[in-house]
Amino acid sequence: MKPLLLTTALVIAATSVSANRAFVSNERGNTVTVIDTDTWQVETEFFAGNRPRGITVSPDGTLLYVCASDDDQVKVFSTETFEELYSLPSGPDPELFTLHPSGNPLYIANEDDNLVTVTDTESHTVLAEIPVGVEPEGMAISPDTKFVINTSETTNMAHFISTEDYEIKHNVLVDQRPRYAEYTPDGKRLFVSSEIGGTVSVIDIAEDGTPTLNKKIEFEVAGVLPEWLQPVGVKVTQDGSRIFVALGPANRVAVIDGETLEVLDYILVGQRVWQMAFTPDEAYLLTTNGNSNDITVIDVAKEKAIQSIQVGQQPWGVVVTPN
Repeated sequence: MKPLLLTTALVIAATSVSANRAFVSNERGNTVTVIDTDTWQVETEFFAGNRPRGITVSPDGTLLYVCASDDDQVKVFSTETFEELYSLPSGPDPELFTLHPSGNPLYIANEDDNLVTVTDTESHTVLAEIPVGVEPEGMAISPDTKFVINTSETTNMAHFISTEDYEIKHNVLVDQRPRYAEYTPDGKRLFVSSEIGGTVSVIDIAEDGTPTLNKKIEFEVAGVLPEWLQPVGVKVTQDGSRIFVALGPANRVAVIDGETLEVLDYILVGQRVWQMAFTPDEAYLLTTNGNSNDITVIDVAKEKAIQSIQVGQQPWGVVVTPN
C-alpha cells in the first residue's frame, strides 16, 4: 500500500538527506509521523497499517519496522522514501518487539495469543512460537544476546527466554501489569516497569545470566494521585548514570540515579506519556504523549523539557534512526 501523503513535504524528504529522523507511531491515527531531529520540524505523516504501536529501525537505519496490531503483521518501510516494502509474519496482535543487534531475527510479543513469535527478517518466515504468560507485552534482548525478555501483563512476570533453544530458563515475579523491560548497557541489570503496581523492579543479572530481584523503585509526586503514577517506558543512558521512566497519566518522566537507584526529579511532559527514545548522541530524549497528541523533547544533560511537537492521533511509540 502506498503511503498516505498528508503534506507535500514527502516529496522534499524523499530527495533530501536528514542527519536523523524520529518516527512516531500514532495508534489511533493509523499513521507514522516523521520528524527532522535537526530542526524539530514535522516532515510528513504516512499510513502505517491499522493500530501501529511498536516501532524500531534496522541497525543500518534503512528499514523501519512497525507493529500493525490490528493487521496481525509487522510492516516494513524505507526510512528514506517511507514506501512500504513488505510485511513480516508476526502472529496475532503484535504489540512490542525487539530486534537482534545483527538485524535478524525479530522477537515479537503477541498480546492476544500469549506467545512470543520469532521471525526471520531475511527469509520472512516464522522460526518459533514460544508460549509465555498471559498478555505478553514488553520485549528486550540482553546485550550479550543470550536472552530475550518478555513481560506478561496478567501473569505479572518477566520471562527469560534463551535465544539458543527458545526455552524459558527463568521467571521473575514483578508487580501488577509489567509493561516494559530495559537492560543497562553492561547487561548487569534489568529494569521492568509495572503500570498498575506503580513500580519499577530492579533485577540484577549474574555472570551466568541468573536473575535476582534486587528492589522495587516507587514514585511520589506532590499533587498527583498515587493511582496516576503508572510506569511504562524505560530508558537508560549508555553510561548507566541515569534511568528515565515514563509515568503515564501522571504526565511526568522520572529521573533516577543509576548508582543509588534514588528518584532525583520529575520532568513535566505531555498528557499520558508512554514510550521514549534517545537521539543517537543522547543529547535528547523524546516522549510520546498519547492524550495530548504530541511528543516532548527533553534536554538530557539539563534534565529539562524544552519543546513540544504535535504529531498524529494518540502517539504510542518512537524511534530515531542511528547515525
